[in-house]
Amino acid sequence: MGFDFTHQRRVEFAETDMAGIVHFANFFRWMESAEHAFLRSLGHSVHTSEAGHSTGWPRLKVSCDYSKPLRFEESIEVVLSVAEVRTRSVRYTFTIRRAADGEVAARGETVAVHAQLDPAGGRLAAAPIPESLRAQLVARVVASPPQA
Repeated sequence: MGFDFTHQRRVEFAETDMAGIVHFANFFRWMESAEHAFLRSLGHSVHTSEAGHSTGWPRLKVSCDYSKPLRFEESIEVVLSVAEVRTRSVRYTFTIRRAADGEVAARGETVAVHAQLDPAGGRLAAAPIPESLRAQLVARVVASPPQA
């Protein structure tokens, strides 16, 4: 059984170049925004404070493959799937598509590690994902489709 989280938005003028086409860097912002909305939908945040320690989700890997341009004022959907959950990290996949026709414009992936900030030294260190959140993530893992 799979689960997809869909985050809808409209392409803003500031996200485009002079031809009205979305600049590539915005796809990464949209993936991150969908991740934040997804975590909020589960009752969590990307940045928390637990037992006096700040926690967050630094990126280990991000990628995006582009197939179609998106343009100013198009309505889009960023579809997030939980692909893998480990003890300290989670891998999301993303499909970015036009809302009107479902045409895929890009596919991306993010691997984020749950990390805790050491208040004394200011260093980040990987930390186990809190069990309540980990259970919610594991319950939403989407099985990978077979590779052709």
